[in-house]
This record gives sequence, C-alpha cells and structure tokens, in this order.
Amino acid sequence: MTAARAEIRDRSLAPQGQERIAWAAREMPVLRLIRERFARERPLEGVRIAVCAHVTTETANLAYTLRAGGATLALCASNPLSTQDDVAAALAEDGFAVFAIRGEDHETYYRHIRQVLDFQPQIVIDDGADLVTTLHRERRDLLPFVFGSTEETTTGVIRLKAMAKDDLLAFPAIAVNDADTKHFFDNRYGTGQSTIDAILRATNILLAGKTVVVAGYGWCGRGIAMRARGMGAHVIVTEVDPVRALEAVMDGYVVMPMRQAAPLGDLFITATGDIHVISREHFPLMKDGAILCNAGHFNVEIDLDGLAELATERRQVRPLIEEYRLGPDRAILVLAEGRLVNLAVAEGHPASVMDMSFANQALCCAYLAAHHGELEADVYPVPAEIDREVASLKLQSMGIGIDRLTPEQEAYLQSWQHGT
Repeated sequence: MTAARAEIRDRSLAPQGQERIAWAAREMPVLRLIRERFARERPLEGVRIAVCAHVTTETANLAYTLRAGGATLALCASNPLSTQDDVAAALAEDGFAVFAIRGEDHETYYRHIRQVLDFQPQIVIDDGADLVTTLHRERRDLLPFVFGSTEETTTGVIRLKAMAKDDLLAFPAIAVNDADTKHFFDNRYGTGQSTIDAILRATNILLAGKTVVVAGYGWCGRGIAMRARGMGAHVIVTEVDPVRALEAVMDGYVVMPMRQAAPLGDLFITATGDIHVISREHFPLMKDGAILCNAGHFNVEIDLDGLAELATERRQVRPLIEEYRLGPDRAILVLAEGRLVNLAVAEGHPASVMDMSFANQALCCAYLAAHHGELEADVYPVPAEIDREVASLKLQSMGIGIDRLTPEQEAYLQSWQHGT
C-alpha cells in the first residue's frame, strides 16, 4: 500500500515553525555534534524509523539528526495536546511524513499511529509505548522486520517491562528514560521547570505562600518539589514507596498520605505514572479553588470521571482550565484536561535539557541498527558508553573540563592488595 505523507493542521505555519526549530537548535549543541558525525558516517543508511513523540522543536532537531544519519522518518504525536502545529508544518514542508494535530481526538490519535506504522518501520522511537503496543496488537505482520525500539519516558518503560515479563515483547527495547543523562536531568530539571512554567502560564497565580502537594517523589516529583519550594511554596509530598518518602523527609518536605494532604493543598501536581492518584474520595476534602494538574505521561492520574460525577456544573474559566463545581460554595479547577501539563499548556522542557535526552535517542538508534542481531527480545539499559559519551559531549559544549585517572589511580581501584 502507498502510505500517506502528512496530516497536519496548516502548512502555512511552516515558516514560524522553522524559526522556532532553529532557535531550539542553539540550545542543543550535543545533538548538533552527533548530527555532524552522523552526516559523515551515515550509521542509519536506509533505515526506516517511526517516531511517536511530542511534536516539538526539540523533537524536530532529533528528526534532522536521524535523517542526517541516513534514516527515513515518519512521525506522530505521543499526546493529543502536545503537538506544536507550526513545528508539524515545518517538518512536513521539509519532506518528513508527519501525522499530528494539536487537540486531536482519541480516534484521530490512533489513526495517526496506524499511519506511521504503514511506513513499516525498522526502528521505533516511542514516548509512552502507544506505538509499540499498537504494533504488537494490530500489525504483528511487521514485527519480524523491527530491529528494536527506544523508549523516552517512565510510563513507557513500565509498559515495556510488563510486556517482556509476560513474554509478549517481540524485539529488543532500550530504556532511554533510565539513562543517567536522561532521568537525572530531563526528568528532574526539565520537568521541574517546565511544569511550574505551565502552571504559571495557565493560572497566573503567585506560588509564594501557597501549599503545593506533589504526588510522587521520583525524579520528576523531586524536580517539581524543588522548583515549587524555590518559588516560596510550602511543599507536601505524597508517596507509596517508603524509601522515596524517607528521602523526601530528609530533603526537608512534609510527607503524608493524600487523604491528609487533600484539605491542605492549594495546588496539586501528580507525577507518578499510576492511575487515580487523586481519586474520588479526595475531591470532597479539598478547599474551594484547589487547582489540580498532572505532570505524568497519561491523563489517568486524576480521576476525572469521578470528579465529573460529583460535579453539579462544569465550565471553562480560562483557556485549558475547567472548573468543576461541587456545590454553591466550592469548586475545583483542572488544568489541561488532566493531560501532561508542561506540554499541553507550555512548550515542554527547555531545549538544553532535551539535548541530552535526544542525544541518547540518536545514539541508541545507531546502536540498534548495528547490534540488533545480537540482542534478544527484552528491555535493555542504555549502553554505559553511550551515557558517558553524552555526558562528555555536554561538558565539552559547556566548556567544562574534568580530571582523568592516572595509571596509578586506575591500578589502585582495580586491586585488592592495598589496605590501611
């Protein structure tokens, strides 16, 4: 069959998108260095890559890097509200197959995933594992030809590991999310800044003096809590993992169950990757005007169906803010339909952080192209040499040098003879 080439909102937005892509590129020096190398070495020559990711300026720079390496790409969105229509238009204008429209409904979202699969990919770049799971459910005829996949986010890695545990995963998958140069920086500093940025854009509230409840103290939750406290908020953390809860206490946060936090919070931010972290039982406990938003990948962390059943009235009070009235004197506000708030309301992570994440993606694609025949169907960490290379390139781009071990020091670290 002949695959469609693009489905976007408005191709006339391309010049604006091209300008913004170029602006992001200024903050992505590591990816630029990799692109220059790819252009010389062509490690992806003739490889078809399907990308299901947030269609943003940073993703566009990844697309150009992969194409410089010889790949042919087809892209779709990994979230209905994260697409930047001008970027989609710019990519389509420059010859990429793009299927992404901001605000697309559920049916369109999955149609776009299927259109990308029509390109018969050999490598899959996923953000949340929707592309991989659809491939396994609906296009099993393509599975023998897939070298492998790379996964960008925690939620997707969880799904891939569940597939592998059930012996359903048909090809190797690299957990890019778990690279040190990804989750230490992208998840913590990127999510921390971009989530707060989105909340302030949407609401224009003053964070100083507010009580912010952060659900989950993984790397994303750590970043959000850190940035909220830095702007003068009182931060409460909720957790189910005792080690992470203890870490939050040692970091100076108040830790308690969500049921205790519900009456106290002015702003609630979920970042767990799990379902109904804020559930029907919590809504009646919340104060009038409480604001709820989600920084996890899928729109399941807040029980919006339960909230809708409790509400006597619903209305939009600002762009991407919906008010749920629970009575004459109390309302709860939900940002961006409970979807990934930093991309639904703002522009997502700063390009300088995505520089490392997407450098990992590019290098892992080249690794899969070269080594896929050696790998079983399982979930793999990013090879340590790739993680170190990304860190070294980032330091180089920042003009920062570090020490190296002397032969004497290396020998000492490899020996057991030296004691007290």
